[in-house]
Amino acid sequence: MSHGVEEVPLTLEGEAPKTLGVLDQGALWANLGVSLLGFSGALLLLDPLGNAPLTLAAALVATVVGSLIGTAMVGLSAIPGTRTGKPAMVLLRGLFGARISYVPTVLNIIQMIGWGAFELWVIAKGAGAIFPSVPYQVWVLVAGVLTTALTVWPLGSIRLLRRYVTVGVIVAMVWFTVFFLRDAPSPEGGSWTAFPAAVDYVIALSVSWVPMAADFARHSRSGRAAFTGVVGGYTLAQVACLGLGVYAVALAGADGVLADQTSVFGPFVAVPLGALFFGILVLRETDQSFANVYSTTMSLQNLMPRVDRRILSTAIGVVTVVIALFADVNSYGVFLGVIGAVFVPMFAVLAVDYFVLRRGEGWNTAEDAPSRWSMLVPWALGFAAYWLTTSTPTFPQWDALWTGVREALGFVRQPWMNGALGGALVAALVTLLIGLIQRSRAARR
Repeated sequence: MSHGVEEVPLTLEGEAPKTLGVLDQGALWANLGVSLLGFSGALLLLDPLGNAPLTLAAALVATVVGSLIGTAMVGLSAIPGTRTGKPAMVLLRGLFGARISYVPTVLNIIQMIGWGAFELWVIAKGAGAIFPSVPYQVWVLVAGVLTTALTVWPLGSIRLLRRYVTVGVIVAMVWFTVFFLRDAPSPEGGSWTAFPAAVDYVIALSVSWVPMAADFARHSRSGRAAFTGVVGGYTLAQVACLGLGVYAVALAGADGVLADQTSVFGPFVAVPLGALFFGILVLRETDQSFANVYSTTMSLQNLMPRVDRRILSTAIGVVTVVIALFADVNSYGVFLGVIGAVFVPMFAVLAVDYFVLRRGEGWNTAEDAPSRWSMLVPWALGFAAYWLTTSTPTFPQWDALWTGVREALGFVRQPWMNGALGGALVAALVTLLIGLIQRSRAARR
C-alpha cells in the first residue's frame, strides 16, 4: 500500500491524496443513503410524535424536503475539506481554535461510536432475518471484523463500492420497489400535523454525516465533485430507501404497529429471491459502519495526530462490537434528535464563517490555532433555538425543561416550526452579526 499516493496517510502529518472523482463520491454517498436503519426508521418517519401518523403524501414530501435540506448541509460541509485537505474535526480548529475544537471532537467521537454500534446491531438483525438459526452475537462479530478491515484501506474500500457494490444495490432496490408497489397497501388516513417533526427526523438522518463529510471529501479532486457526489448520491438513495421503508411498514403490520423495528425486514425476505437481494443490502450496510469507525478514527487523530490510524481503527472496532452486543435501538429516534441539535447549529456557524465572513481565507488548522471563544455563542444559541422550535419528543424530563423555558420566555411554538431550520437560522444570523462587529472593530483600529 502506498501511503503517499493511493491510500490515506497513517497520521495527520501525511498529505491527503486527491484520488476520488465525482463517481467515487457519488457511489459512496448513494450507498450511505441506503440504510437498513432507514427501512426500520420508516416507523419514525410515519409517526415522529408517536400520536399523529402522517398521510403517505406527507411522509414522502417530508422525505424529499428533509433530504434536500440535510444533504445540502452535508455537501457544503464537504467543500472546506477538499480545499484544505484536512479531516472534519481538524477543520474545526479554524472555527473554534485547536483547544476548543476538542469539545465537538469528543461529541463527534461519542455520536460516531453510537452510530457504529447501531449499524452493527442492524446488520446482525438483517442477517438474522435471512439466517434465523445463527445467533445475533455471531453476526455482530462478523460485521465488526469486516468493518474494521475496511477502515484499514478506506480509499480502496470506496473504489470497491463504486465498481461492484453500487450496481448490486441498485438492482436490489429496483427489485424490491417492483414487488412493494404491486403488493403493499397504501397507508391510509393520517394528517400533516407531524410534518415539521418528520422533516426534522429526515434532516437529522442526513445531517448526522456533517461531522464526517470532510473526512472523505479531503480526498476529492475538486469541491464540485464532493458536493455533487454528496447531494446527488445521498438524496436519491435516501428518498428511495425511506420510500421503500414506508411500503415495507404497510406490508409488515397494519397501521405500522409492529412487534419491533426489525419486523420491517420480513417483507424484504418474503418476496421472490428476497433473501438474495436483501443479503446484498445487509452486506452493503458495512459501508455505514465502516464510515462511522473511520470518521471516529479521524476525529481521534485531531486529539492524537501522530498515532497510527490502523491502531485507532482496530480499537474503535472492538469498542463498537462490545456496545452492539448490548445495544438498545429503542433510543434511536432520541439519538437522532440530539445529533441534530448539536451539529446542525455547528454547521451553520462553520458555513457562515468559512464561506461568507472569511471566504475560505486564513483558515488556521494548526495544532496551536488560537482559541475563538466568540464562535461558541452562536453554536450555543442555535442549540437552544433547536429545542425551542422542535416538536420531536425525546426524554420526558428534557422536553419538560424546554417547555418551561418557552413559558418563561413567553415563546409559543407554532405548528409549522422546525427545529433543524430554527437552530441553523439562529446560529447563522448570530455568527454573521459577531463577524460584522469584529470586522467593524478591526477597521476602527
